[in-house]
Amino acid sequence: MLSESAQIETILRTALRRVIDPEVGMNIVDLGLVYRLEASESGVELDLTMTSPACPMGEMIVAEAEAVLADSVRPGQSVTVQLVWEPAWSPERMSAEARQHFGWGE
Repeated sequence: MLSESAQIETILRTALRRVIDPEVGMNIVDLGLVYRLEASESGVELDLTMTSPACPMGEMIVAEAEAVLADSVRPGQSVTVQLVWEPAWSPERMSAEARQHFGWGE
């Protein structure tokens, strides 16, 4: 049986799978853009990155991540999403399913 914190993280990651990078048509979790996701009594903190600092959809993706997380927490809990660039994203961060989808099988 999963601990309460593991259950909350699963719920939040499932919510984040609704956030799609429109340039590639894949969710941000399977793309490996989620670097840190922490939930506490006060709220949720998310560090995420983009596949490139030049990504024109960065602001939109951050806003969508904030919205789905806000819908997934209790009223009054905060949601903080921080866009980070270290470490740099690479295809190795992608899930096996995502790599297979793009033909980058192992």
